[in-house]
Amino acid sequence: MSYLSDHSYFTPAEVSMSVIKLPVFIAALAILAACAMLPGREPLLVNVADIESLDGQGFEWRMLVKLRVQNPNDAPVEYDGVYLKLDVLDKTFASGVSDEHGMIPRFGEALISVPVTVSTINVVRHAIGMAVDGKLPEKISYRLEGKLNSAGFASTRFDAQGELALPGNAQ
Repeated sequence: MSYLSDHSYFTPAEVSMSVIKLPVFIAALAILAACAMLPGREPLLVNVADIESLDGQGFEWRMLVKLRVQNPNDAPVEYDGVYLKLDVLDKTFASGVSDEHGMIPRFGEALISVPVTVSTINVVRHAIGMAVDGKLPEKISYRLEGKLNSAGFASTRFDAQGELALPGNAQ
């Protein structure tokens, strides 16, 4: 028996696969490094522009929430589908989805309409929660979060929060 047959070596097929894998691996690393060097995008600015009442059923209320979405970036944002969730006093109050599609121009804005559902049970729960101490709070905190869906990994999430002063409590 020769010395070569006693030791394990790569076959020609294994060597050729290694030669193919190395450039693919190097290319993947180069792409990841290029993505890491891209300048960051500024978050979209989202505000509620209007709320309209819609017909509800049973123990739910329906509203059409119109969002004003501003794009402070140098590239347009295309979307195909929208998700929206509204939290009031750190609890989910309303949510909705829309198959609306469009584009927010670079350094521009657009109105996006999303029908949302509010459960009557959520309204009662929030009312009880606000009046636990026997008095209404001066301000109500809210958080609006959602997503503009896009093809691939390009979906854009948004998040806005603030406080609303209740009438009669303004100073």
